[in-house]
Amino acid sequence: MDIKALTESLSVTAQVHASDIDAIVAAGFRSLICNRPDGESPDQPGAVEIEAAALAAGLAFRNLPAESGKVTDEQGAAFGRLLEALPRPVLAYCRTGTRSTTMWALSQAAHAPLPFILERATRAGYDMTGLVRRLANGGKTPVEVADATHDVVIIGGGAAGIAVAASLLARKPGLDVAIIDPADVHYYQPGWTLVGAGIFDAAGTARTMGSVIPQGVHWIKAAVAAFEPQRDAVVLDGCRVVRYGQLVVCPGLKLDWAAIEGLPETLGRNGVTSNYRYDLAPYTWQLAQSLRGGHAVFTQPPMPIKCAGAPQKAMYLSADHWRSQGVLKDIDIRFCNAGAALFSVPAYVPALMEYVKAYGIHLQFGENLVSIDGAAKTAVFTANGPDGTKTQVTRPFDMIHVVPPQKAPDFVRVSPLADSAGWVDVDPATLRHKTWVNVFALGDVTNTTNAKTAAAARKQAPVVAHNVLATRGDLPADARYDGYGSCPLTVERGRIVLAEFLYGGKVAPSFPRWLIDGTRPSRLAWYLKERVLPPLYWQAMLKGREWLARPEMVD
Repeated sequence: MDIKALTESLSVTAQVHASDIDAIVAAGFRSLICNRPDGESPDQPGAVEIEAAALAAGLAFRNLPAESGKVTDEQGAAFGRLLEALPRPVLAYCRTGTRSTTMWALSQAAHAPLPFILERATRAGYDMTGLVRRLANGGKTPVEVADATHDVVIIGGGAAGIAVAASLLARKPGLDVAIIDPADVHYYQPGWTLVGAGIFDAAGTARTMGSVIPQGVHWIKAAVAAFEPQRDAVVLDGCRVVRYGQLVVCPGLKLDWAAIEGLPETLGRNGVTSNYRYDLAPYTWQLAQSLRGGHAVFTQPPMPIKCAGAPQKAMYLSADHWRSQGVLKDIDIRFCNAGAALFSVPAYVPALMEYVKAYGIHLQFGENLVSIDGAAKTAVFTANGPDGTKTQVTRPFDMIHVVPPQKAPDFVRVSPLADSAGWVDVDPATLRHKTWVNVFALGDVTNTTNAKTAAAARKQAPVVAHNVLATRGDLPADARYDGYGSCPLTVERGRIVLAEFLYGGKVAPSFPRWLIDGTRPSRLAWYLKERVLPPLYWQAMLKGREWLARPEMVD
């Protein structure tokens, strides 16, 4: 028998025989559900036979048969009631386990998130994507679906989504474009590093979503439940279906706070903070101001993450403040980085190392935060030894800046658009999906190897806008994205190491070296970060003005 777990209390399997019952009991199951009608196959034992063997062994047994491919809403609901009533754990079976999984999925649709259901089924080896509309509709077959149709549908109203919409309309005014995003607020996230250093006010990094969506773009204020690229459709929560000519996917990524044991319970108190959250960045500054001595820990999880320089930006700016207050010598600073290098592009490491030494920072490479006890002020890391062994290291802290593990949003990871790691699978140059030619993606959600930064999205948006219109036949040829990313590394208040690079880590400065040498700390780069980039973001990138971002054409 090949038993596959869907949850802790339910597993499914293929046809059960009386000879299997002892093994089922030995595996710890207390109940058995049959979802296969008698007589489907000449070698199939009847339900009565299985029931007799099950009852003799002390197993509860229920028979809820369904025809292959015809599981009804009522059967799904009945399956849910059985799960509530029967002793657990439960094993359900049919010919292959698919019908049992289908019944479970339908029974959970009104109670569990759709991505959770699809992911658990996929993990067990069952594809439930054909059920997405029913699942999105609470496990019931939609009787009426209020469809909307747009030429271009953009998933996500963040920097990438707004920039693509604006660039599309700049090229083709009047194009029918819709943005799907449930959020009320749009954030300038690159500013949160400076909020955490007391330089920017948090409120200045936020604007209402309605104020930044380009005029003429339809805003569908809803969450996406699933993709149906074979039907050119997106399914929203509540089972509303939106159809598209071209689809642009850019919902960002998911900050997985819960992946670190104890972290959600202590965030924002006990000295635990993160500039990766709008409401916590001010707390970073409060902690930096109040700390006069003790242990300050800064973490970085395994890649990929958005703005890979942000973890150490918070560290440098805090250390600079402590130096200005004369308390730096009393603070033990540790940078616990799950990776093996300070920065992925070697050209910028020497300048950063000068600050590491000046601030007395201890670099702990190969250490990944796995749990945290806020009340006890201790953090546990898994450390990779040089011989490949893993050990656990417990570190005390008075202040800890945590960067959570990051992954694609749930509805993306379980979709047909995702690669094996869960990211949208696109061509790295054209940003077109490798399977679905009318689907594009950009920003943090793609599987491209560029840095996940707003600067990358600023360069990608014109490329996607051009290629969407080229696919529609409105423009010739394709545009190409070269992997450009930028990370202004704030090494002290008033100075920045301006890292700019392409695919493969090739250094790609935007300014002549005599003006800004990106490999050295620069006051002009700080001015760029503090004074120039915010208005460039709000008034250029989000308005379709492609200053220094015009796309390169494919030969």
